[in-house]
Amino acid sequence: MTAIDAAHFRRTLGNFPTGITVITSTGPRGEPVGMVCNSFTSVSLDPPLVLFCAAWSSTTWPLIRKRGRFCVNILDRGGEALSRRFSGRSGDRFAGVRWKPSEHGPELEGAVARVACVLDTEHPAGDHAIVVSRVVGLTDAGAEADPLVFHRGRYGSFAGSLDGALAPVVGPGA
Repeated sequence: MTAIDAAHFRRTLGNFPTGITVITSTGPRGEPVGMVCNSFTSVSLDPPLVLFCAAWSSTTWPLIRKRGRFCVNILDRGGEALSRRFSGRSGDRFAGVRWKPSEHGPELEGAVARVACVLDTEHPAGDHAIVVSRVVGLTDAGAEADPLVFHRGRYGSFAGSLDGALAPVVGPGA
């Protein structure tokens, strides 16, 4: 099998746009902790499950894992500064950030939705862990809020449908 160049792999998969989340919890002394994550997706409706991937090199993921519960903050279109702040490896990520405490983790101002989770399982996968979690609570900002999108190494937002109206999804057998 041919080796895959890491830079080429990253560049190619960068063609797939993703949303941006900040996963928050509290550390051993009750301090807020958080990390940015764009590998977040739903897994199951019954039971309600989601997953995200965390790098083994992360210093934040072990703190969140130990607590076993967390809040997934799905950033709104104005959340680029939050994404950059929580992507960093140094400094107080929460300094100057508006948030409120919750049972599962800090709820960041400027999120289009929040998903309260309890850790279910963790699967090793290369240099990351695939983290599957049970959803125990949901909040959203409503239809007017637009999410932050990441594509080809740049931030952006959703522009709506191409014809200006939402069209039904039609698949085989419809």
